[in-house]
Amino acid sequence: MEVANNWKDYEILDMANGEKLERWGDVILIRPDPQIIWKSKSFPKKWESANARYNRSSSGGGGWKYNKKMPENWQIKYKDLTFNIKPMGFKHTGLFPEQAVNWDWMISKIKNAKRDIKVLNLFAYTGGATVACSYAGASVCHVDSSKGMTTWAKENVASSGLEKRPIRFIVDDVVKFVNREIRRGNKYDAIIMDPPSYGRGTNGEVWKFEENIADLVEVCTKVLSDNPLFFLINSYTTGISSTVLEDILRLNIKKNGKFSHGEIGLPMRDSKLILPCGIYGKWES
Repeated sequence: MEVANNWKDYEILDMANGEKLERWGDVILIRPDPQIIWKSKSFPKKWESANARYNRSSSGGGGWKYNKKMPENWQIKYKDLTFNIKPMGFKHTGLFPEQAVNWDWMISKIKNAKRDIKVLNLFAYTGGATVACSYAGASVCHVDSSKGMTTWAKENVASSGLEKRPIRFIVDDVVKFVNREIRRGNKYDAIIMDPPSYGRGTNGEVWKFEENIADLVEVCTKVLSDNPLFFLINSYTTGISSTVLEDILRLNIKKNGKFSHGEIGLPMRDSKLILPCGIYGKWES
């Protein structure tokens, strides 16, 4: 497992009863997590310090309960990158801190390439990978079907001082956009995708991970440059093995390079516990 253990502004303080106690800068949040199936808290007193807790509703969805005054939004840093955080309607904060292991890997790959790199970031959300790749010196095409998430991504780029870097922000259905890029003859040296388990595009297009991921990877290989750097698939879809992601890449990428797969996770402070958070499959030259 790849563990994101280089954070200073984020940490898991405790985990129990399907919840994690997290510090985001100076703000302490309690959020649900299905992986945490054990009952006993390691540090019961720490839970009293929480500013807010996300409670699931038995009828679906849920909401935040605020225990202490806290800002509506704030910033946290990861090394030289700065991200804007705010509690959202469905337990999220706009950032997946475990992705820091992938940011570090991308930054290293791009910097060591010693050439101009064009990155295509699909299902790009609030732009964690966009910020990382731009910081490393790449030009980035950021694609997401949500106008709100794309606006948030622009804010993260600006907060990290990268607003003058070459970044294209595209609000569109990912599959339609890639097919247009094929027709236009545009090519990319690196592709990142973080597809949802289920989603809808800008015009109501339905996305289902199990049904659509293999076809999307196949289509994306048609916009890979002749000398590509990497192809990374992230997933949080339950029931899918990281081996499957590597298998899909092996079936579609016929260039020399290294294939790998695995889990990403977050450590708990003052503990040997690791929270598994997602999976990846990747190819790299």
